[in-house]
Amino acid sequence: MLYPLLAFSFLLPLLFIFFKSLSKSYSISSPKSYPLIGNYLSIYANSHRFTAWTSDLIHNSPTSTVVLSRPFSPTRVITGNPTVVEHFLKTNFPKYQKGDESHHVLFDFLGDGIFNVDGDKWKSQRQLYSHVFSTKSLRTFVEHVVDTELNERLIPMLSTAAANDTVLDLQDILQRFALDNICKIAFDYDPACLTPSFPLEEFSVAFDDALILSIKRYQTITSLIWKIKRLLNIGSEKRLKEAKAEILEFTKKVMNENPSDHLLSRFISSGYSNENYLIDIVISFIFAGRDTTSAALTWFFWLLMKNPAVESKIIEEINEKPDSPTYDEVKDLVYTHAALCESMRLYPPVPVDSRTAVDDDVLPDGTVVKKGTVMSYHISAMGRMEKIWGKDSMEFRPERWFEKDEKTKNVRFKVRDPYTYTVFQAGPRICLGKDMSFLQMKRVAAGVLRQFKVVPVVDREPAIVTAMTSKMIGGFPVKIKKRK
Repeated sequence: MLYPLLAFSFLLPLLFIFFKSLSKSYSISSPKSYPLIGNYLSIYANSHRFTAWTSDLIHNSPTSTVVLSRPFSPTRVITGNPTVVEHFLKTNFPKYQKGDESHHVLFDFLGDGIFNVDGDKWKSQRQLYSHVFSTKSLRTFVEHVVDTELNERLIPMLSTAAANDTVLDLQDILQRFALDNICKIAFDYDPACLTPSFPLEEFSVAFDDALILSIKRYQTITSLIWKIKRLLNIGSEKRLKEAKAEILEFTKKVMNENPSDHLLSRFISSGYSNENYLIDIVISFIFAGRDTTSAALTWFFWLLMKNPAVESKIIEEINEKPDSPTYDEVKDLVYTHAALCESMRLYPPVPVDSRTAVDDDVLPDGTVVKKGTVMSYHISAMGRMEKIWGKDSMEFRPERWFEKDEKTKNVRFKVRDPYTYTVFQAGPRICLGKDMSFLQMKRVAAGVLRQFKVVPVVDREPAIVTAMTSKMIGGFPVKIKKRK
C-alpha cells in the first residue's frame, strides 16, 4: 500500500504539467475536476497562494461558495456567503464541529487546547478562560501590563532604532511584545522577549515552524504521507517534532512560575491536573495572544504608510488624550478603533477557519453537504467582497465604520453583523479575546504613533504566509523616524 501511494504522490506534479494547459479554458469559479484526482491539480498548482486563489474562486462564484475535492480526503466547501456562514456557525452549530480529522492533524501542535476540541472539553475551557477577560482584568491589562511593556521596552527600543537609523523587523517586535503581554496577564510570567538581547529566538522560530508545518499536513494528497513521515521521523515531520520539543521547554517554564497565581490554577482547582492537558492550555493561549494581535498590528502599520490621511486623523485623535491614557480613554479612541477594524477587514489575522459536518445538510444556497465535509468560511475573501462592502471594497477607508444617527444626527460607530465581518468568528465560538485585542492594539497605536513614524523599507505589498495566521513572509523591515 505504501509504495503505490508514494509513487502516486510523486507523479502528481508531472500530471499537473501535463494537464495544466487543459485547465486554462475553465472559469476560475469552477477549477477543472478530473476523474479520481478531482481538483487536486489546481490545488497543487496554487498551494503556495492557497488563500488568494480560493478568495478569487469565491469572488467569481455566483453563490460565493465553491466546492473542492481531492483523492483520499474529505470534500471541502469554502464560502464567503454571510447567510451560509450564519447557517453553520450559529443556526446549525451542533452539526458543524472541529471534527476528528482536524483534531488529528493539529494535535501534535495544539493538542486538546480550546481551538482543537469540541463538546464538553471546549465548553469547560471556554468557561474558565472567560475569567481572564472580565472588565477588571481588562483594566489591569491596559493600565499595568500593556503600559509597562510599552513604556519600559517597546518605546525605548524604537527610540534607539530611530537614533541609530537601524532597520527593525516590526513583525518580530510586535510578536515579542504580544508574547510578553499574554504571559504576564494569563500566567503571571514575564519571558522578557522584548529586551535588547532578544531572547527566545529559538522559541519564536519553533512556534512559527510548528504553525506552518501543521497546516501543510492538510495539503498532502493523503494523510498517510505525513503519518509515515512522522513514523520514520523524516523531513517536515522531523522538524515539527523538534519544534514542539522547543515549545514544550518554554511552556514548562511558564507553568512552573507562580503556579498558584495564574490561569492554570483555575483549571487545576476544577479537576484538570493532567500535565499534558495543561500544556495544551498554555500553548493555545500563547497562540491566541501572540500571533493574531501582532499580525493585525503589523498590517495596520503597513496600511498607514500607504494612507497618510488616515494616519493624520489617528494622530489627531491620539493627541487629544494624555501620554498614558487610562482604560476608559483607550476605549474612547473611536477613529483608531475604526481604522483597526478596516485594516483587519482587508488583512484578517486568521484568513480562513473551518468546521466539519457531523451530519448531512443542505446549505441556504442549495449546496449539498455530506457528513464528513469540511466547511470553511473565507474571512479574507469576505472582507474584500464588493457585494458586502460596496464598489470601494478594496480601499482602506475607516469612515465606512461610521453612520449618522437618524434621531440625533450625530455620527456613531457602526457595529457590523458578525456573520458579515467574521474576523472574530461568530456564533457560540465567537472570540473571547476580542475586547482585549482591541485595547492592546489601540494602546500600542497611541503609544507608537504619538512619537514615531513607521517607514517600511520595502514599498511593495508583502506576501502572506500560508498558515493559520496572516503573517508577512520575510517579516516587516522598517525604519523608525521621530516625529517633529
